[in-house]
Amino acid sequence: MVMGKAKLSKPLIFQSKLLCISLLYLITTLFLALYTSIYPTKCLFRSSPFDPIQTPFFSYPSSYGEHKYVIPTHRSSCSFPIYFSDYWMVLKEILQLCQNSSVSSHALRYMKGNSKNFGGNFGTQKRISYFDLLNDSVEVPCGFFQRFPVSDSDRMAMESCHGVVVVSAIFNDHDKIRQPKSLGSKTLDNVCFFMFVDDITLKGLDHHEVISRNSHEYNVGVWRIIKVSSKDLYDNPAMNGVIPKYLVHRLFPNSKFSIWVDAKLQLMVDPLILIHALVVSEKVDMAISKHPFFIHTMEEALATARWKKWKDVDGLRNQMETYCENGLQPWTPKKPYPSDVPDSALILRQHGLNSNLFSCLVFNELEAFNPRDQLPFAYVRDRMKPKLKLNMFEVEVFEQVALEYRHNLKKDGTSAGGIPSSKSVSNDLYINSSCCSKCHNYLLEMWGESHN
Repeated sequence: MVMGKAKLSKPLIFQSKLLCISLLYLITTLFLALYTSIYPTKCLFRSSPFDPIQTPFFSYPSSYGEHKYVIPTHRSSCSFPIYFSDYWMVLKEILQLCQNSSVSSHALRYMKGNSKNFGGNFGTQKRISYFDLLNDSVEVPCGFFQRFPVSDSDRMAMESCHGVVVVSAIFNDHDKIRQPKSLGSKTLDNVCFFMFVDDITLKGLDHHEVISRNSHEYNVGVWRIIKVSSKDLYDNPAMNGVIPKYLVHRLFPNSKFSIWVDAKLQLMVDPLILIHALVVSEKVDMAISKHPFFIHTMEEALATARWKKWKDVDGLRNQMETYCENGLQPWTPKKPYPSDVPDSALILRQHGLNSNLFSCLVFNELEAFNPRDQLPFAYVRDRMKPKLKLNMFEVEVFEQVALEYRHNLKKDGTSAGGIPSSKSVSNDLYINSSCCSKCHNYLLEMWGESHN
């Protein structure tokens, strides 16, 4: 040291590289811990803090078991995050959209009349004739050829729902009623929640003391329970569930947006925020998740037969041959959609001509064949005109916005759903079939490789 001059030395904290690295690691870890505590899911990001309602909407009896048998997800990364706008901005924008939305001169017109069944039971060529809507004056068949069997008070409540409606259904006591999570403070003032059930489901709710059968109207938390006299509809409970799933725009004629939620799901995100993120911001008619495994319609058809989701294999074969002979093509990257097979447990719609037409056409196919709604999805979507503006979002987004549960157990202790057949159904499904040969051959090769 030179006399009279003081030499400035670095603080001890900066003299050790190891100490610096450790300090940086500590700060980063604390930041990530704070971030994940605010944003617990890997795929959901908000532009501003959000304080949802914390008070439980309903106190269930312990015997009901509404949170049993949740299906876990095991994703460790998020390649397709979803960004949510500020709740108050979303609320304001959707309310403005609903207020500014009026009955359009191009609104869909529905066929009226009486029939022995609810859907009219139209033949193939008759159904196809409505796929290309060239004339706005054409009346499209869309169910309601019989009266939908609900009470007058319930019907009035459905018609008085303006804006956004969330709809679900439980027939044959197949699922549990679950309350949505993370609702904003103004959501229940602007969103209706309706759950359609049959008498068997009502008996189960009464047995667990979730409702009282002595009441004229039923409410379970946010849900208004609508009793459907299903004996006046279809013999198959799943087909009765298709009515509120695909004809929601007719059951709720004054609603501008809707979310269909399978009863096996529990919504984990406010419906207004979901509608805004997946429909409004994307400027689409409808949003639905891609299927987690399948891309081709024929893959879903094979799985439907193999897992006995629909036991009438002859009927499935006839359905697929009908679609192939009338224009169904296997999925290729040239299609403007990422997949031909959706996970239809969650459907978000903006009610309008395109989405309403799609829903009517799909319902007509389900009534003609079976309630497996993934089978006619691409066939209708690709053939209809005007074209449907569709957001097929990623599976990991679906897994972040909803929890999935197993269906109620049957009396024999097994969960609802099929058991895989020991024999291959790929050949059974296509005996003497020459249609859609490209997709048929592709799938036979794929199944052969997977079983070698």
